[in-house]
Amino acid sequence: MRIRVVYESMFGNTAAIARAIAAALGGYGEVEVLDVAAAAQHPEPTVDLLVVGAPTHALGMSRTRTRRDAASRTEASVAVDIGMREWLDAALPVPPGSRAAAFATKAAKPSWLPGSAAHGAGKRLRRLGYELVDRPVDFLVDGILGPVTSGELERAQAWADRIARAELDHIAHRP
Repeated sequence: MRIRVVYESMFGNTAAIARAIAAALGGYGEVEVLDVAAAAQHPEPTVDLLVVGAPTHALGMSRTRTRRDAASRTEASVAVDIGMREWLDAALPVPPGSRAAAFATKAAKPSWLPGSAAHGAGKRLRRLGYELVDRPVDFLVDGILGPVTSGELERAQAWADRIARAELDHIAHRP
């Protein structure tokens, strides 16, 4: 199985979740992991499964303004001009039967805080013609800057294992 994991990360939390997911998916096939800026430079390959992840900003997917704000809070290099929203909006429709999954990171507290970049990414993936392997899922970080909340890397690996098994089952039952 060929898998591509594309992520957007400002403070390293979404990148850490993406790497945990990729590590678990590696047991099921060939996995390529790219941040969204690098993915924008690579042509879209034919893959069996696309997994996308982004941080939740202002109740949804990041925008240039929210990425600029994030960049002002860290010493790390932050791609301001392109995020998951722009990458998916620029993507071409895919052939029927293309499969994908979406995840996001979001602050653990306050727990009642609505919004999810995963849900926005899932909607965009469906509009492009992808069938979602699983419902979009959020992984929690402590505060805005992180780190990833205890147990979330393991939960990400368990989710990756579940979506990989679902994809293998789907491949096995294709006509």
